[in-house]
Amino acid sequence: MLSNSVAVAVVPAGSAPTQDDVEALLAYEADCWHVHDAMSRPDSAFALLDVRSPEMYAAGHVPGAINLPHGRIVERNLVEHPPETLFVVYCAGAAGPPRRPVKKMSGWKDEGFDLMTHG
Repeated sequence: MLSNSVAVAVVPAGSAPTQDDVEALLAYEADCWHVHDAMSRPDSAFALLDVRSPEMYAAGHVPGAINLPHGRIVERNLVEHPPETLFVVYCAGAAGPPRRPVKKMSGWKDEGFDLMTHG
């Protein structure tokens, strides 16, 4: 018997998702190829957030990413960004800024892109 945990609180999708289901999911996804291309330009129209711990960030992160662990994503830590700023988050879940536009990105290393390290 399953408990009332967060992991099972959301009803899973059916075995055959509809086109609407797929489109709704993709509305929250950011393709790492597009992010990589946009980050190479000086006019990126989003902020890239690494929501992992500072230690994990230091061990390797996407170039240009800002470290803001998911537990610290609150409005007062986002004041330097205008309210309409789109945030792309990666690693450790899809927790995004409160009441702000957000997408999540995955697969950076899988696609062969480099990480930066601090040490």
